[in-house]
Amino acid sequence: ALGVAVVRFEFPYMAERRVTGGKRPPNPKKVLLECWREVYRQVRPLVAGKLAVGGKSMGGRMASLLADELGADALVCLGYPFYAVGKPEKPRVEHLAELKTPTLIVQGERDALGNREAVAGYALSPAIEVSWLVAGDHDLKPLKA
Repeated sequence: ALGVAVVRFEFPYMAERRVTGGKRPPNPKKVLLECWREVYRQVRPLVAGKLAVGGKSMGGRMASLLADELGADALVCLGYPFYAVGKPEKPRVEHLAELKTPTLIVQGERDALGNREAVAGYALSPAIEVSWLVAGDHDLKPLKA
C-alpha cells in the first residue's frame, strides 16, 4: 500500500534446513556473502527507485558487510548480532565504524547479542541510527507481562 516492495531469500543452509528438517550450521561467511551478492545482482535491475538491503540477525550482519560495496541506498538490520552468544568481549562491529550507507538498526533492549549498554560502548558510523524497542529481545519480542 505504501509502494514498498520486499524481496525475501534464504541462505543455502536455511533452505536446506527447511527441506530436510535437520538443523544445520550456517554456511561459511564467504558463501553467505556471495549469496547476498547474487541476490543483489538479480534484484537491482528490477528496481526503478531506491533499494535498501537488510535482514534479521546474521542476514543483517552480512548485508552490513556488503552495503557500501553494493552501493545500496539504505541498510536495515533487525536484531543485529553485535557479538556471538556469550561472547560480548568479541564484538562484530569493526566495519560499522566506517559504514557510509544510511543505516537503521532496530534492536531490542534485552537482546542477548547486543543490549543498549553494550552497544553504547561501540564506535558506530554517523550513518547509523539505532532504534531501541523497549523490553525487546533478539527476536524483537517484548516481555509477556
